[in-house]
Amino acid sequence: MLFELFFYLFWVVVGGLVFFYVGLYFWQEHLLFHPRPIPNSNQQWITQTYPHSDLNIRTADGIQLHGWLIKPDIQPTKSPLIIYFGGNTEEMSGMSYHAQRFGGWAVLLINYRGFGLSAGKPSEKSMLSDAITIFDTISKRPDIDLHKIVVMGRSLGSGIAVHLAAQRPLSGIILVTPYDSITRVAQRIFPYVPISLLLKHPFNSLKLAPKLTTPMLALVAQQDILIPPEHAYHLVEAWQGIYEFKLIEQVDHITISDIEIYWETIRHFLARIPFQNKNIP
Repeated sequence: MLFELFFYLFWVVVGGLVFFYVGLYFWQEHLLFHPRPIPNSNQQWITQTYPHSDLNIRTADGIQLHGWLIKPDIQPTKSPLIIYFGGNTEEMSGMSYHAQRFGGWAVLLINYRGFGLSAGKPSEKSMLSDAITIFDTISKRPDIDLHKIVVMGRSLGSGIAVHLAAQRPLSGIILVTPYDSITRVAQRIFPYVPISLLLKHPFNSLKLAPKLTTPMLALVAQQDILIPPEHAYHLVEAWQGIYEFKLIEQVDHITISDIEIYWETIRHFLARIPFQNKNIP
């Protein structure tokens, strides 16, 4: 009787684990990507403030992506450009309120597939491919300085920014709350789950870092519990180019951009491109 009870409990546990693993595999897109519509207030504000900023880009597989190219108040003949990739819940219009805080740089905000007015469904493969298309399209514009393009990635977008830096020449890269890989982040959350076998979207920035010499700024939140600072440490330690690592105290994954030192550090970084020293003090 005791053996039969043990046997029954064993299979209940095994069945539960199998059910959990299968569910995690098939629902990981819903856990990782959270498409958002454009808030009406944001749409109205951008239309009024930047009436000629709307931009559509068609991908290699025919998907139309939508976003905005926001120019600085004082526009040179060719504008330096920041290409911004946001987090997994971030509809890009919200960044338009901060576009002028970059100090004379144009800002490109293109929504991921399924976000805002962009068509399609997000995935690692499509996001990485779309980043290349976005760069190739925008860099051909006569009003953009091809030799002064910086990519900025926040949270999930940091992996997309790293991938773009590995594929195209950039003047610099800004990583906000970055990770070494989504696999490692997920493994910390689910320590007893074979994440490497289940995850379809690993976003492995650590694999690319030893090959990259693009000047890099990493902005890390001291109280980040979603992507703890050690993930950023691993990535920065593997980076081959010159870099600056800025740990911002008393902020978390969400509030890191609410403090002025965040923006000051970004402007300081942009003002010093290109850099001369191996590491920036």
